[in-house]
Amino acid sequence: MTTQLVLAALAGIAVIVALIVWLKVHPFLSLMAGAGVMAIAAGMPYTELFTSFTTGFGTTVAGVGLLIVLGSIVGTLLISSGGADVIVDTILDKTPLQRLPWAMALIAFVVGIPLFFEVGVVILIPVVMYAARRANLPVILLGIPALAGLSALHGLVPPHPGPLIAIDALGANLGLTLGLGLIVAIPCVVIAGPLLAKVQAKWVPIPARELLGSDENTRQSDRRPSFGAAILVVLLPVILMLARTVVEMAGQEEGQIGRAVVFLGTPLIALLITVVTAMFLMGFNVGRSRAEVGSLVGSALPPIAGILLIVAAGGGFKQTLVDSGIADAIASGIAQAAIPPLLAGWIVAVLIRLATGSATVATITAGGIMAPLAAGLSPSHTALLVLAIGAGSVFLSHVNDAGFWMVKEYFGMTVGQTFKTWSLMETVLSVTGLACVLLLGLVV
Repeated sequence: MTTQLVLAALAGIAVIVALIVWLKVHPFLSLMAGAGVMAIAAGMPYTELFTSFTTGFGTTVAGVGLLIVLGSIVGTLLISSGGADVIVDTILDKTPLQRLPWAMALIAFVVGIPLFFEVGVVILIPVVMYAARRANLPVILLGIPALAGLSALHGLVPPHPGPLIAIDALGANLGLTLGLGLIVAIPCVVIAGPLLAKVQAKWVPIPARELLGSDENTRQSDRRPSFGAAILVVLLPVILMLARTVVEMAGQEEGQIGRAVVFLGTPLIALLITVVTAMFLMGFNVGRSRAEVGSLVGSALPPIAGILLIVAAGGGFKQTLVDSGIADAIASGIAQAAIPPLLAGWIVAVLIRLATGSATVATITAGGIMAPLAAGLSPSHTALLVLAIGAGSVFLSHVNDAGFWMVKEYFGMTVGQTFKTWSLMETVLSVTGLACVLLLGLVV
């Protein structure tokens, strides 16, 4: 029976890989088809082919989906008001020439907290080009630190979709994962960003191209928010969720103040408060009318429809893994092989990432497979397992990853140069993330 379940998992994953990589089918349909094939191969009745899938789909939308929607609204308000530009401009204006790579990493780290990776790239690449041209520096010297910051936050820190998916699948504490994720992300960004960029700039010493456009079309107000207001909107959900974790770890959640902090730090409440704050600071305070703010909030929803469907389908795939007994069978095999759970989660995510080119699909699949093992872990190690999967999900971006081609075209590099810079950076970031997770696993 165990052999049948493992083969069923391999068949489902093979279908997903084949549909995404060879037939170019959208990941939503690929995950749905893979879940169906896996259910049949595992011996589930055909009449219940998608019962587990629809259950997991709905549960994921109710949990992770709402957080992604709220995060998208915050990001849209931050961009459209010029708040993201204020953060970038303020940091750049106070940075000496020799510190520019570190400044770009810091900007990406801060701006990357509320923004999806693709949005962050669109925002920061014109800044990278402008700064590199102004300072007469190789574009890689500034571009790689910016990309490292965005990629680390994308893979390791909620409220990005990948970490949220893994947190949901493994039942991890969001605030604790957020805190540990920020700790892991800092050395990842430093090593895979400014330090690695110094070497890569010698390998690929290309100058910055003409500016590839900017986000000027998103600025519809005459006034821009202050630096303090922009930073507050970025960090508010982080502060609220971390405060909840501190209160819970201190055992103070039963007191009147403790209950209030725990409530305000609930992910849904924290992001909802941030949305309202952003509507005022990034909307009304910069001269927008109520209708304009409402329109901006609405404009944040269509671009994330695809992400929501993929994430929800991933929840359905994960539930099928669990209900069919496949996840338990694979987890049992990993336990018998004596592979440490943190390393096993990273390896599974790496393999799916290499096959599909999708960090999201890698996180979804690895989270579902590792869920039974997470049940026996402490809260801190469950959070570290989320981070190990997140680190594995960004390993070696190559030709089957849309991000590979986006970076190649933005920087005007050849395929070989993109491998030497972007792909290597992602690999170094992933391995550094694993090393940090394993080290933390020894002390927490």
